This record gives sequence, C-alpha cells and structure tokens, in this order.
Amino acid sequence: MNRSSFLTLLSLTGLGFALFTNQSFSDHHGEAAPALKKAVIDGTGQGWRDLTEADFINVNCKPDTWTWKDGVVHCTGKPVGVIRSKEQIKNFEMVCEWKHKKHAGNSGVFVWASQASIDKLAAGKGALPDGIEVQVLDLGYETNWEKQKGEPSDWFTSHGDVFPTGPAKMKPFPPVAPNGRRSFPTKNLTKGINEWNHYYIRAINGEVRLWVNGEEVSGGTNCDPANGYLCLESEGSPIEFKNLRIRVLP
Repeated sequence: MNRSSFLTLLSLTGLGFALFTNQSFSDHHGEAAPALKKAVIDGTGQGWRDLTEADFINVNCKPDTWTWKDGVVHCTGKPVGVIRSKEQIKNFEMVCEWKHKKHAGNSGVFVWASQASIDKLAAGKGALPDGIEVQVLDLGYETNWEKQKGEPSDWFTSHGDVFPTGPAKMKPFPPVAPNGRRSFPTKNLTKGINEWNHYYIRAINGEVRLWVNGEEVSGGTNCDPANGYLCLESEGSPIEFKNLRIRVLP
C-alpha cells in the first residue's frame, strides 16, 4: 500500500483523521499543531452556589477559630480541628481561594470525612477526621524541612498532595509517595505566603481530582469512604479562604 492509499484509509476513522490532519499540517506548514485551549473552572454556571458560614458546623474548634467577614473566611489555626458541612455530600465540585498568613502554614480541605470520625472529634477524641485530605500547605513547610534535614522531603510536597487519613483508603494517581498512599502533584504551582491560590476539587463516585491555579495536578480513585462531610481544617497557623463555591452533583 502506498503512502496516499494509507493516509486515505486512516482518514476514514476518527483516530486516522486526527493523525492525517496533524501529519498534513506538519508537512505543508512546517509547524506543530496548535495547543489545545485550557478550560477555566471558576465556580460560575448552572448549579453552583456560595458556601457560607451557615453551611458549616463547628466540630472541635473554639468559637473564635473561624470568622467570616466581608466575603473572607479567617482561621486562627488554633486549636487543631475542623468545621464540617451540615450534610454529608457524595458527588460534588468545589472551588476556593486560600492564602497562608504565616511562613510554613498548614491546613487542608477534607473530602468525605466519615461520620464515625466526626463523632469522635465532637466527643473530644482526636483532632482531625478520617477521609480524603486535599492538603493546603505553605512553601515554607518544605523549606524548613530541607534546612532541618539537609535534603528535600520524599514524603510530602507543598503543591497539592491528596491522600487518605486514618483508615480511609485511596488508590493515588502518580507520581506516588514512597509509602504508596499519597498522590504527589505533577507540577509545582503553589504560590507563597500572602498570595492567593486557587483550588478546584472534583469528587465523584469515589474519585478525587485537584486542580491548582488552573491545572490538574493530583488525585486518586477507589476512595473509601466515598461519601461524607466536607471539612475545612485549622492546623496551627492563620489562613484565609474566599470564593468558596460548590456544585452538588447526582
């Protein structure tokens, strides 16, 4: 079969058409095919709504740990604990912006936090729930580790790790931490202290995916539990959130 016949055959299928188009573009123009445009998820559109103070219940923080003012959620970081959604949520999309106010700050968003773990926290047992954590970590946390240990960390990053906590389970997307439980980000996109970062979290049918500042970087599948509470974490240092929005899915 000659080249002309082969390309004609390929063009009869979707894949062949794509290959034919790319080949022709390269042959005739000497240029690479244009890059695909990126989608932007900003929390607007049908089904999206604001997450407000009225949507959350304090589990094991102090009354003044979390305050809501002028569209910004302020967290003191003390004590370590969480606030949770009023209802359990199975499938949803969420967007938020966050910035740490202190070097090496630590926080997180918990997806599908279990009822049993929330009940224990409310009873004064433990500090954080069992579920899937989407980490919110300042770049200074890694910097401090390297200064103390003399080498980069091999078990966490500051760019959007996703991992199960307690008895929860998840099959992490690669790259995977040495312990096999944590999904590391494919890119380092987190901005530093006092700069706003954007998270888009998609949690559907036992699969969690995270976009950091517009690009998908980490996640996992086969999550257990795959239904539970959405939580915001207080973990030792001040942090702010804004533009918290959610779209609950079937």
